[in-house]
Amino acid sequence: MKRVSENSSNPPRKAGMLGVGLDADDGEKRLTRGKNFTLVGGSEETHSMMQETAVKVNEALERKGKTLEETSPQEFRDVLMDVVDRIRR
Repeated sequence: MKRVSENSSNPPRKAGMLGVGLDADDGEKRLTRGKNFTLVGGSEETHSMMQETAVKVNEALERKGKTLEETSPQEFRDVLMDVVDRIRR
């Protein structure tokens, strides 16, 4: 088994958001794919909320001049929570 040395170049980092809604009871199968996100399932309301959230997270990152891949987990959490707080208002 070949070991990767610490000095070897790493492949480009990839990141994506996955939203899974579990509250659908209408028999519909919902799937939305977008720039770095995939959303599956949920009621119409839940799926719509996931769509809005994913789009607004991407917009917030664009305003910061960052991509999802360049964002630390903590910064992503902060952006996500800010977006969710604004949507709830």
